[in-house]
Amino acid sequence: MGRLLRRRRKSEGTAAPEVDLRSEQGVRTAYQAHGPELYRFALRQLGDEIAAQDAVQETFLRAWRAGDRFDPDLASLRVWLFAIARNVLLDELRRAGRRPVPVPPEENDRSRNSLARGGVDEQVMRSWLVEEALQRIGQEHRAALVETYLRGRPYAEVAAEQDIPVGTLRSRLFYGLKALRVVMDEMGVRE
Repeated sequence: MGRLLRRRRKSEGTAAPEVDLRSEQGVRTAYQAHGPELYRFALRQLGDEIAAQDAVQETFLRAWRAGDRFDPDLASLRVWLFAIARNVLLDELRRAGRRPVPVPPEENDRSRNSLARGGVDEQVMRSWLVEEALQRIGQEHRAALVETYLRGRPYAEVAAEQDIPVGTLRSRLFYGLKALRVVMDEMGVRE
């Protein structure tokens, strides 16, 4: 499975440099490759076909304007476009004054909660972005973050497994989070 994901990333990475988002043809190529998927993402978030079309159009307009800032070494074209789309959708929801749908307290099932809030797409997008960002930081920092934050393992257990003191693990977590924030910022992810 890991090999399949690496192959996919490599194929995405090799296709991205050929697309020059500063040109009309480059934007067309990017739209043909990613437009329908971005539209479905926007439609699920907004629930309105016209608003979803406008959001995709705004996404590609912003991508064209920022085409010189796209760096395939930081993220694939797909991830970069989805980060822009996410920001466009957040801007649209803020402009419209919409808020996530409140979830009744009696619903404890995680999947039902995320569906009720419309957060499934947000969770998928965030996981793609985090996965991409984790690949951009050092291996020691990545291992510390994955084992403690993502897998929820205790510090002492992870430190013993990595044959380092707990203080060193905490230091790696601190600097790993800082590096992850920088990478996410470079990828255009806003909070």
